[in-house]
Parts: sequence; structure tokens; C-alpha cells
Amino acid sequence: MRVAFTVNGEEVAADDVWPGESLLYVLRERLGLPGSKNACEQGECGSCTVYLDEVTVCACMVAAGQAQGRRVRTVEGLAAPEDADAPPESRLSAVQEAFVEAGAVQCGFCTPGLLVQADDLIARTAAAGRAVPGDAEIREALAGNLCRCTGYEAIVAAVRLAAERERAAAHRGGAR
Repeated sequence: MRVAFTVNGEEVAADDVWPGESLLYVLRERLGLPGSKNACEQGECGSCTVYLDEVTVCACMVAAGQAQGRRVRTVEGLAAPEDADAPPESRLSAVQEAFVEAGAVQCGFCTPGLLVQADDLIARTAAAGRAVPGDAEIREALAGNLCRCTGYEAIVAAVRLAAERERAAAHRGGAR
């Protein structure tokens, strides 16, 4: 079957998709978007977290056909659009920058899912007009994302840093 949907703002289509094929497989193998990681294939680790119509889901648990006509945003879609003259590091989103600065990236396998889930938490917090989320709220939001390399302290610090920067930017008039 043919599955047509929008990925990171671009209309795409995948042909010859078999009924049991996951959205994760289509993203990685058919569309060349390797950011979302294939780890547990059971929706337990969060490494494959993506947005599906602006709701976070484990892409390994979504049948590719369910994406038909919908919007998907992957970790690659968090960064600012490419500017040919800008260096790659200048295109990082606030949460991506914060993860780098706080040392929240270890082996990197869990990082894409953590970035998407953190981005979602920050967006929901800002949309609700609430202050920067506290450590308990950050930990709760990231509870479905497993990391074997860290004690999560740097990850929590990175999310807090990104949320503080987003809030400051919003107060200066730089909307998300």
C-alpha cells in the first residue's frame, strides 16, 4: 500500500508498505530519517518518540498506515530550517542546545526520544502559561524514556535550561 503523510513539514509518500510495517521502520528505512531509534520495538523505551499530529507517540507502536494523511514531526524536525550560510550548530532548537550544553547526551541512543518528549513538555507548559516545570514534572514527563548511561540529572538540568530559555524568549517576544 502507499502511505502519504507530512513529515517535518514536507509531503512524503512511501510505496509498497506492508500492513504490519511500523511508522518507525518507514521513517528510518524508507524515508532516510534515522534520528528516531529502534531499540525495544515494544513501546517501552521511548527512543523512537515522535509527534503524530502534535501528540507524542512511540513510532514503533504505530502502524505506518495510521499515518496516512497525518502530520509527523521527528527529532530532525525540532531544529530550525536549514540556512545554507549558517553553521549546523546554529540551527539547533533550544532543547537540543541545552542537551549539548548540560552534557545530557551520552551514547545518544535515547537522546532523540528524550528531545521530542522534552520539547513537548516545554510546549505544553508554555501553552498553559505556567512557569518552568519543576524537576518532578520533568521526571514524570520523561518517565517513558529510558536511558542506561546516566542518572538523569544532566537530562533534567537540560530540560530545565531549555524551558527557562524558551520562557525568556517568549517574554522578549520571540514566540516558539
